[in-house]
Amino acid sequence: MSETQEIFLPDIGDFDSVEIIDIAVHVGDEVNRDDPLLTLESDKASMDIPSPVAGRIKEIKVAVGDKISEGALLALMECSQTDAPPHPADVPQQDNSTSQAQEAEKPPAKSEPVEVQAGPKPAPATPTTSETVGTSLSSRAHASPSVRRFARELGVDLGLVRGSGPKNRILKEDVKAFTKAVMASDRVFDSSNGLKLPEIPPVDFSKFGPVETREISRIKRIGGQHLQRSWMTIPHVTQFDEADITDLEQFRKSKLEVAEKHGVKLTLVAFLVKAVVDVLQQFPDFNASLSPDGQSLIFKKYFHIGVAVNTDNGLVVPVIRDADQKGLYDIAREITELSDKARAGTITPAQMQGGCFTISSLGGTGGLHFNPIINSPEVAILGVSRATLKPVYQGNDLVPRLILPFALSYDHRVIDGVAGAQFTQFLSTVLSDIRHILL
Repeated sequence: MSETQEIFLPDIGDFDSVEIIDIAVHVGDEVNRDDPLLTLESDKASMDIPSPVAGRIKEIKVAVGDKISEGALLALMECSQTDAPPHPADVPQQDNSTSQAQEAEKPPAKSEPVEVQAGPKPAPATPTTSETVGTSLSSRAHASPSVRRFARELGVDLGLVRGSGPKNRILKEDVKAFTKAVMASDRVFDSSNGLKLPEIPPVDFSKFGPVETREISRIKRIGGQHLQRSWMTIPHVTQFDEADITDLEQFRKSKLEVAEKHGVKLTLVAFLVKAVVDVLQQFPDFNASLSPDGQSLIFKKYFHIGVAVNTDNGLVVPVIRDADQKGLYDIAREITELSDKARAGTITPAQMQGGCFTISSLGGTGGLHFNPIINSPEVAILGVSRATLKPVYQGNDLVPRLILPFALSYDHRVIDGVAGAQFTQFLSTVLSDIRHILL
């Protein structure tokens, strides 16, 4: 038979009004005796408060941030009557001055022996320089307060660390090993079972024939790490579509002489930038970024468009700032200037920062389709391939039209499939009739 029992804060030593920094259980959870219920932290120590009995959590009476003292009601728990915990006020205080003779005169008690629980050991003092990282999976991790504090100092999400202690409890050594592994090779740990990607075994290629080893450029190393992180941490979805740019291309060619007089090389990319800005204004979710804790969206009121540029040392992404306030010639000129700087290695970090959306064009190289990787912290990227002439029905007649294939990769945490399809369809409409940017 079970009944509802009140769980009170036991004697925690010389502490008063101690703040709750973590609650380890939820309503409905089944807990065993000595399982941690919550974590307290004062200016001198941290401690886990264990459950005095086994049972099911019926109601939690406190919240993170509350300051509590001995005897405070923590929770209501359904448990067997034999496991009912005593209220601190109901426990008689032993008079240490009672003599052995007085003890001998007392009749023997018939009640069951009371198991004495050892109080939680305080953890080392919290360093004044420690910082609390954003909430993630850390709150559910099985770790002591001192290990949590150590992880906060390093900025480690405990939800990604595999525990090697009893019952998969995370130890300080586990946090150190995780940090070392990430710093050394950017390996990613799975939050559910601690698995990591299998390492590629080394191969002595010289056994099979002549080889030559060349060091990867710094740009490619840094860019590769960024792309790997984006690919492995962002749930990518890619939407493929195409646009009839026959009229746009005719208009572009008609302006080549005028553009040349202005010292401008008018390419399709400049039109893509203007078209993308127009679409972003209609779909603001694509011009946003996730907050660091993943709980909110940061909408940008500016339109800085990144354009991927291939260089001898690797891929770089210069940013066209305030593209919504610039004309085609200005955008085309800036694309040329930044691309030249990127290939010459003179582009500055400031000229590659602050992008809202990236365009990666392989039109000059070829290919039909590809999956562009999102340039984090952006939430979407446009990949454009080479336009080709295709027969298209206009009424009952087949006529040659210049068709541009493109692909939109987007972060599925922010954007759903319907919005992705609407974005590509609207972009196709704008490219098919560039006059839409005037509306």
